[in-house]
Amino acid sequence: MSVLRSGKWSRGNGQMVKRFEEKFAQLTGSRHCLAVANGTSALLCSLSALGVGAGDEVILPPYTFVATLNVILARQALPVFVDSNRETFQMDAGKLEAAITPRTAAIVLVHMAGSAADLDATLAVARKYKIPVIEDACQAHLGEWKKRKLGTYGDTGCFSFQASKNLNSGEGGAILTQQEDLFHRCSLFHNNSRGMHRQDDSFTYAAPGLNLRMTEFQAALLVAQMTRLEEQSRTRESNASYLSSLLETIPGIYPARLHSGCTRSAYHLYMFRYAAERFQGLTRAKFLKALAAEGVPASGGYTPLNKEPVIAAALKTRGYERIYPAAGLRQWQQRNQCPENDKLCQEAVWLTQTMLLGSRADMDKIAAAVGKIQKHAAALL
Repeated sequence: MSVLRSGKWSRGNGQMVKRFEEKFAQLTGSRHCLAVANGTSALLCSLSALGVGAGDEVILPPYTFVATLNVILARQALPVFVDSNRETFQMDAGKLEAAITPRTAAIVLVHMAGSAADLDATLAVARKYKIPVIEDACQAHLGEWKKRKLGTYGDTGCFSFQASKNLNSGEGGAILTQQEDLFHRCSLFHNNSRGMHRQDDSFTYAAPGLNLRMTEFQAALLVAQMTRLEEQSRTRESNASYLSSLLETIPGIYPARLHSGCTRSAYHLYMFRYAAERFQGLTRAKFLKALAAEGVPASGGYTPLNKEPVIAAALKTRGYERIYPAAGLRQWQQRNQCPENDKLCQEAVWLTQTMLLGSRADMDKIAAAVGKIQKHAAALL
């Protein structure tokens, strides 16, 4: 209401966005924070600031939201997928180096569901080949790797504050970086190539840009939401740990494993793999339906992103056909096979982060529902 009454609704003449940036930088231990319109904007801005464009290749995991892919296609770069580790639901860092070519311009590392991907292994490969790393931490508010906040390891760290997120303002995003020059380039790009502290009204522009600014209203919501983020995060962690201890005793249920370096998960999602053979062959679809009947809403999560038709459509466009060798485009599908991820997409089960804000008794009920379904699986076939 104070923003409304002030009449200063844009970050150009308001102070709330700046206030949020300062608080989020302090919360994460980052040197710089730039608030943007959404998580997609944060990723797009990062790619642009790092100079990624037509003719480049960008590495990403196949188990992530489509925005991670869309920003690569928006820059007319070629997406290159590295298969998943089914136990962690994260990119298999052991397969990363084999995907690198002279065209590789960036690695987008996704901290899926708020749990850290293998940062040590990924950064070692990136340093070896001098490739910048963008941390897609859109689901990872307060997540940590070795006691340090996610989003502060890569060249940039990208966050989303969309309505489903642990910290949300309906829409919104942020970029973290420790590099002064990179922060400046991101700032220019997100403000139509006009610096945030420009002192004149001249209409001259040194580089391409877009309007990806956060509004004062979004920032006001985030400043208020941040006051309860830590408490809610602790509740999710506690409930997730307890729920895992229960589900691990049920044959055929495998909670997502955290890497040893992941000292804190944000638990934007609680994920586990479902083995139908341990439930009398009950399909995952019927398992999910039975869970819903027991009062436990769940979903099957992502489909294989590397197989989505949007990629084939993009590669057939005039721009891609002019930029990339024809043989490379023809062989793209074969090059980007991800068999482990295909299996993961058939086994995954998700519970949303809001379910982890319930009571310990609620976790008991979730586990009891899974156990009941297993006991009566034959009758559900």
